[in-house]
This record gives sequence, C-alpha cells and structure tokens, in this order.
Amino acid sequence: MGGLIDHYEMLRRVSRTFALSIEQLPDILRESITLSYLLLRVSDCLEDNDGIPGSDKPKLLRLWAEVLEGSQPVQKLYDGIAYLSPEDDDEVQAAYQAAHYLDLLSELPPEIQAIIANRVRQTSLGMARWQEHGPYVEDESAMDDYMHQVAGLVGYLLTDIFSWYSPIIRKRREQLLPLSREYGLALQTVNIIRGMRKDYERGWVFVPQTFYERFGLTRDSLFAPENLDKAIKVVNILADKASRHLFNGITFITAFPRIQHRIRLACMWPLYFAIKTLAISRDNVNVVLNEAKLNRTQVKKIMLNTKLFGWSNHWLLHYYEELSIP
Repeated sequence: MGGLIDHYEMLRRVSRTFALSIEQLPDILRESITLSYLLLRVSDCLEDNDGIPGSDKPKLLRLWAEVLEGSQPVQKLYDGIAYLSPEDDDEVQAAYQAAHYLDLLSELPPEIQAIIANRVRQTSLGMARWQEHGPYVEDESAMDDYMHQVAGLVGYLLTDIFSWYSPIIRKRREQLLPLSREYGLALQTVNIIRGMRKDYERGWVFVPQTFYERFGLTRDSLFAPENLDKAIKVVNILADKASRHLFNGITFITAFPRIQHRIRLACMWPLYFAIKTLAISRDNVNVVLNEAKLNRTQVKKIMLNTKLFGWSNHWLLHYYEELSIP
C-alpha cells in the first residue's frame, strides 16, 4: 500500500483545482470538506479504475457503502482491491488510505460525521446502480439522474456542512438545497463536455443518445473525424444545458451571506473555472478529438478577480457574462 500520506497532501495530488478552493476555508470546514472529497475519491476509484472488472464495481461500491455505515470493516474493501497497485496512481493510493480518512472523520463533530458518511454512501450506491446500468445514457433525464448521483448529492453535502457551520446559512438551507443540486449538475455537465474523448476511450459515453441521434450519429460515429461538424453541434447542445445549470449555480453562491466570503470563494472558483472552460469548449473540435481546458494564467486571473470583487453579487453576474464569451 505504501506509506501514509497526509490527507491535505493527498488532496493536492488527486485534484489541485479543488485543493485551491478547499484550502482557503475556515479550519473546521477545510478539514470536513477535505475528508469528504477524499472519501468520494475512494468511490471514484471503485467506479472508474480500469483495473477493476466491470462486474466487480457495483459490488465494491456497495461494500464501500456498508463500510461507511459501519456494517462492514474497511479491511474487507482492501481485500477486494488487493490486486490494484498504488504505484503511480494517486487515486488507488487514496483508496488504500480509506481507514485513515475514516479515523480522521471520527474526530469531527458527530453531526458532521453523519452528514459526510450519509452523502458519500448515497453517492456510492448511485454509482453502483449506474455501473449496472451500463456505459450509455438514453436521454437528458437519464443524464440528469447520473449527474445527481455523482455531483448533485455532493452539492447537498456542501449545503449540509455549511448549514451546520453558519446559523445564517442554516436558515436558508431549504432554499439552498435545490440550488446546490444545480451547482453540482453545472460542474458535472462541464466535466462531461471536457472529458468526452477520454470517457469514450474507456468505454463510456455520457452524452444522451437523443442528443447525437438527431444528427444521425451513433456513439462511435460521434467521435469520428469525418463527423466533426455534426459533433460540434452536439457539444453546443450540451454547452447550452451547462449554461442553464451554471447560471443557477451563481444563484447558489449569491444566496450565501457576503460575510462568508471564504465559503463563497470556495464555491466560486470551481464554478467560474467551469464557466470559462465551457466558453473555450463551444465550437472547439478539441473537445471531440482530445480535450479543452484552462491554462494556469486563466485560473490565476479568475482567482484574483473573485478574491477582489466576489463579495459583490452584481459583479458576479457581470463576471459570468464576461467569462461566457469564447
């Protein structure tokens, strides 16, 4: 399994982007959301790792859900993935440190422990169901269901934790929950656009069949070079969908009190990175052929601007419009 890696260091290894957001939160929130993220990466490993046979993934995800609820020992999960090597694979290394993360979780307030374990368990069970469903998405409703399992529930998790932390946010929890789902769907829709090619190469297509079949395409011909003109039309349909979720995601952020600027920033950065990523993905053949993503300069500029001006809800709407321009 290798030596134990500090959980903050592991967060940076598995996602430098989310680490940027999480690390500037107040201490208890930083710890809680770091552990949430790493426990979710255990789920991701069980869902995505190419070394795990497809038939084993639902069983392992359900086993992990049982570990989270305390009805199975974590050693049983380790036994189930013993053939995976953590060398050169940080996500597998994170999975092998699940016991450490659960130990750290047990040191948090009981209410936070319950929130995190419950939401990660729900996500893992949703992933298991989708692994049994298979590597295709019939229509937009099915896409939304998948995205809810892997991202909408994460939005709920954030709202639950922030509500525990802040009495003002707690009073707005019922308003925030549906918006937090939209926030999660916004990020996941952009992830699907950005990762279309890589997902296809590993056998999954999260683009709804109804989106590409209207142009006479199949899941394979969608990625054929000779069909780029049609494929870009499909990308732009997805981009329009993402835009709707992203706008609702801004409403999620502006519903937080401005005094909680660090919480707002932690939510702003992934969302505004996604807004800019979406802008460069429209009409971009690299989405189909390879990948379209932000460079470091763009990331740093977004971080600086939101730090300076993100307290203003009016400015956030203006910046959304600015970043949305390709």
